[in-house]
Amino acid sequence: DNFVAGLSMGGYGAFKLALNHPERYAAAASLSGALDPIAFSREASAERQEEWGRIFGNPPQTAGAASDLFAMAMQMAAGPHAKMPLYQCCGKDDFIYENGLTFRNHALELGLNVTYEEHAGESHEWGYWDRMIQRVLEWLPVGDVAMASKNV
Repeated sequence: DNFVAGLSMGGYGAFKLALNHPERYAAAASLSGALDPIAFSREASAERQEEWGRIFGNPPQTAGAASDLFAMAMQMAAGPHAKMPLYQCCGKDDFIYENGLTFRNHALELGLNVTYEEHAGESHEWGYWDRMIQRVLEWLPVGDVAMASKNV
């Protein structure tokens, strides 16, 4: 009955934890998540390149590296936890919007259990996340987990 959620880079972290350790989590949520940080690191300004290099390697690691959610999603899709519920949302005016769509499309193509929401007029800011965390709490399969634990 453990869940993990985060926003922005924390949304990336939440999915990274869940995809790497699906046996530990009943569901994961990413709000405006930076789900393809490798693409971001390639597009980063000169000032940010050093920071990205410290986080993801210099040059940034590519497909299949330890930080690649796309490779992790492929591994999860092939395993026994492929139906773990994942929730993803993003505002259509968020600078991270296209980045999230890339991951969403990949996850759906793999057949992962992704609930996705996008919202016009919303950007990368606390007001949006405050509203959306309420949606996440409604979405969480809390009753399903409680029922499963009673049946064990």
